[in-house]
Amino acid sequence: MNRHFGFHHHKHERFGRHGFGGHHGRHMGRGGRFGRFFDHGDLKLVILRMIADQPRHGYELIKEVEERAGGAYSPSPGVVYPTLTWLEEMGFVTAADAAGGRKLYSVTAEGEGHLRANEGQTVSLFQRMAEAAAASTAFSPQILRARENLRTALKLKTTGGALGKEQIAAICDALDAAAAAVERA
Repeated sequence: MNRHFGFHHHKHERFGRHGFGGHHGRHMGRGGRFGRFFDHGDLKLVILRMIADQPRHGYELIKEVEERAGGAYSPSPGVVYPTLTWLEEMGFVTAADAAGGRKLYSVTAEGEGHLRANEGQTVSLFQRMAEAAAASTAFSPQILRARENLRTALKLKTTGGALGKEQIAAICDALDAAAAAVERA
């Protein structure tokens, strides 16, 4: 079993009491493995709580979740916008057209009631996001981006056909130099 942010991880196991399950975006685990960060319905509570704290646009919510999780998780627009639509259909939020064709979401009385009814779970979700952020200083969005750029470049180079001895040596030298620079940072 691997350990992720203080919770046990196994292919068919949930994390903690309410879980880090759900397929609501990408979660970078140790070793670059992607797993589930939220259980079903958890992201809806997180987004609703953030909107209750302050009216927001969809993009702002994506960035806020990513920031609160310390870069270890970023929900995709393909998950956030349908979640916002669901919250609106349930009567938990309203959407008003704002500048640039974006929608500004605000909580309703029904949404506030839903949050009160699920306060314990909501508090737990935000605590676990904070724990993930505190435990993953190496998972800053900038480091994740740079690491993925390196991974992509290496994959493209090594799957594009046979490499010559000089190319292999140059790649190894670049990777060793990068590792040494990271150790010195």
